[in-house]
Amino acid sequence: MLITGGNTGALGTALLIAAAPVGKGRLVDASSVLPALAAVPPSALTGTRVATVIELADPLDPQTVLTRVRAAAAVDGPLFLYVVGQLQLDRKQRLPHLALARSAPSTLRYTGLPWHWLAAELAGRPPGATTVIVDLVADPDAWSQLSEAGFGLGPGVRLYGRVAPSSRREQALPNYLKTYASVWRGGSRPDLATLHEQAAIQAGMEGVLLLAHVPSVGPAGGAGIVRSEAPPAGVPAAAPAPVATAPAQTASAPVPRGIPVVGPPAASTASPETAPPGSGTPTAPTAATVFGTASAPARRVPATPRASRATPLPRTAAPPVPRARETHDPHPAILAAARAGRHSEAAAAAAAWEQQELRTHGPHSLQAIHWLEVRADLARLAQQPGLSCELWMTVADARLARQQAADESDVEGAVDRAHHQWEQIGDPARARELAPRLVALRRAVPGRQRGALRVLQRRLEDLHPGHSTA
Repeated sequence: MLITGGNTGALGTALLIAAAPVGKGRLVDASSVLPALAAVPPSALTGTRVATVIELADPLDPQTVLTRVRAAAAVDGPLFLYVVGQLQLDRKQRLPHLALARSAPSTLRYTGLPWHWLAAELAGRPPGATTVIVDLVADPDAWSQLSEAGFGLGPGVRLYGRVAPSSRREQALPNYLKTYASVWRGGSRPDLATLHEQAAIQAGMEGVLLLAHVPSVGPAGGAGIVRSEAPPAGVPAAAPAPVATAPAQTASAPVPRGIPVVGPPAASTASPETAPPGSGTPTAPTAATVFGTASAPARRVPATPRASRATPLPRTAAPPVPRARETHDPHPAILAAARAGRHSEAAAAAAAWEQQELRTHGPHSLQAIHWLEVRADLARLAQQPGLSCELWMTVADARLARQQAADESDVEGAVDRAHHQWEQIGDPARARELAPRLVALRRAVPGRQRGALRVLQRRLEDLHPGHSTA
């Protein structure tokens, strides 16, 4: 549906996305908020005298949503996205997706909208020109990740919202955004920070993630300076999480010959094609570092007794999300996000960079492989050895597809790291799931450590007695 309000002044665009799976997988009655928002004057949705409003109710296809977002992002003027729905993690990459009408856990990677797609599409807009307001429910897997690491859309995007864990008893209602609609229908036009606080109180603040990020533009009009306000008294600040390192190496496990250290570009003018990633001095796996970008964080409000007076909500900031063809080095911000414990944000940002390089340079390009390596090491830092193993195996396959020899250091290193991460997997079922692919890679790339294949097969036999891979 398209609504145009007024006929003078700057044009604002509002895109309303209400999405949830059809059937028993639906965790939130997302579309129930659309009638309330449709009753609001279009100018209230954008803060402009002239407004274009586009509704997407229970969309079926992620490409359709992406096309709408891309078209809206390309229009000059203020852009407001209102997103209602549920977040889930895909099974392969463990990245947050907005579930759509046809989404199911087994097909989410193809039927849901990856959250980092939104970040990538909005990253090219001027800082402060985009506002995103979300009312989301997260399934148990997504909630476990998001409540620890948070998530967002980048420093240039003004972000307000609420993310709640799913309930086993009933579908959630988007009461946070319904409060926005109720206030606007009553004729009041408070600033967004005040409205966010009112809506959070009405919808419930206990045990949820409350998002409040306001960008500020530097004197040069660039996208780098973000205002960060300390949380007010009574709201605990999340302590930065330490860098997660791999467990100590056991005698039986192969020792990787180093995870690539990807740092800021040197003074030389070498391009990525002439200076491929991972060509630096190898380091031990527990000392490896990854540099990268992340999107805006969330602040978790713990479950506590309600106070008689509402506590103001914190406004937080974070390092920048990737932006296509920027000249600055994105890696330090991703490392900062990972070190702060915002692992899903760092992973989403790296995945967005990977998608950009895939579009620009194609599959199996050195640029795309580089971001696969970054993502693999970010998974290690997040203590997700299964995902890290899978990504390192993908790196090895991509390098072999480029006709790199099995004894090249980059190929051997990728397999060694995949093997090392496989050794750290605590879930026997997950280890057995990844083992056949790793065994095939070990046979193709024996590496320089004698007996690595035998070690792998012996561990697999321990995990599954009576089973032999020979």
